[in-house]
Amino acid sequence: MWTQTVEPKGFRAAALLLATALVTGCTGQTVSEAPGATDIQLAPETELIAGAIPLNTTLEMLFTAHGLTTEVARKAIAAVRGVFDPRRLRASQPFELERTPEGELDRFSYEIDADTYLHVTPEPSTGTLDATLRPIPKTREAASAVGRIGGATPSLYQAMEAAGERPELTIAMAEVFAGEVDFNTELQPGDSFGLVFEKFTRENRPASYGAIEAAELRNDGRVLRAIRFTPPGGKPGYYDEEGRSLRRFFLRSPLKFEPRITSGFSRNRFHPVLKTRRPHLGVDYGAPVGTPVIAVASGRVVSATSDNTNGRMVRLRHSGGYETYYLHLSRFGAGIRPGVAVTQGQVIGHVGATGLATGPHLDYRVRRSGTFVDPVREHRRMPPGEPVPAEAREAFEAVRARAIAALEEALQQQVSPAAPATAARADTDPDAPSRTDTRSGQL
Repeated sequence: MWTQTVEPKGFRAAALLLATALVTGCTGQTVSEAPGATDIQLAPETELIAGAIPLNTTLEMLFTAHGLTTEVARKAIAAVRGVFDPRRLRASQPFELERTPEGELDRFSYEIDADTYLHVTPEPSTGTLDATLRPIPKTREAASAVGRIGGATPSLYQAMEAAGERPELTIAMAEVFAGEVDFNTELQPGDSFGLVFEKFTRENRPASYGAIEAAELRNDGRVLRAIRFTPPGGKPGYYDEEGRSLRRFFLRSPLKFEPRITSGFSRNRFHPVLKTRRPHLGVDYGAPVGTPVIAVASGRVVSATSDNTNGRMVRLRHSGGYETYYLHLSRFGAGIRPGVAVTQGQVIGHVGATGLATGPHLDYRVRRSGTFVDPVREHRRMPPGEPVPAEAREAFEAVRARAIAALEEALQQQVSPAAPATAARADTDPDAPSRTDTRSGQL
């Protein structure tokens, strides 16, 4: 369903001046002084329609449904194709369309994502339509949050919510420590966290998040810290205080977090369906149908099959003689087929209950050099990630000093009952925009 606001914009100045002159000339009075004078209703120059993209709508359907002529709609789509694929139009995203009564386009704005919007306007010199992609004005804040597991906040989601932040930040933090902690099973009451991150705010929209700059997780007696650093010529990554990469060869879990282990690795387990004892060469994670399943390491798809025992199953091959198996999926991830390369953390399927399964779960297995091994124990044997290169050590230490100082300042909130759970300060850049200008087409 469209939610629309139709707003008349401007009046025909010449008509208004003419009407005023006629009334004044005939009566010797201004319009407001004329006895029995009535307001003159003038047609608006343009109408502004604001709403959200409905389900199952194409850009042409959107344009014509709101009064653009077929010819204008097609010209607009042709202009859009130069900078944006119209097939990527997403339901529920905001848009504004301004048109004339004759069906000409005066302005169209569409929010592609949290950072960019599509802007279409006429080109006065040529009479054609011009489409551009523009950044969405936002205010950047250096923000922090702290939380604790236990009591009313038994999960990371709930603890982050209590700190005043959204689920997206929870997922981002879990990904930072994904090589060190299995958030499915290893969080304990009394665990705590603190993090420093970028936060972007804009008028009348929920906040969005940038990079986590530093994070600390106190988990079952151990203290884990992560510092974001970009080596010269490299990509951003997370390192501990000693400069060792937190990105392990394998992630701790093929599910991001919140599910639970329902059955561990065993050479002699009672099968709940077959009612016999047989080896269970993997780890079962109970999770709702549709939960995304991710590749624990980069590799290549060996097979994506379906049978009466394993259900839908994806098998991946990795370096070092490792293979991983993901069983009982409800469906495969997009583009998952034999021979395709996958990256660590990529969605390769979704939890289901296909094959011999009593309920929705993922059966996750690891094979090393042809032999199935316990995934939990195998991960513990894997060495830490690559360290910061020697030539970048000085730069890393400077980044570490700033990040740790900001992190420790945030963590002081945990010991101060009067302190708020979250804090943020606006970017001091005087040129940073803090408002959106809808009259100029910015959403």
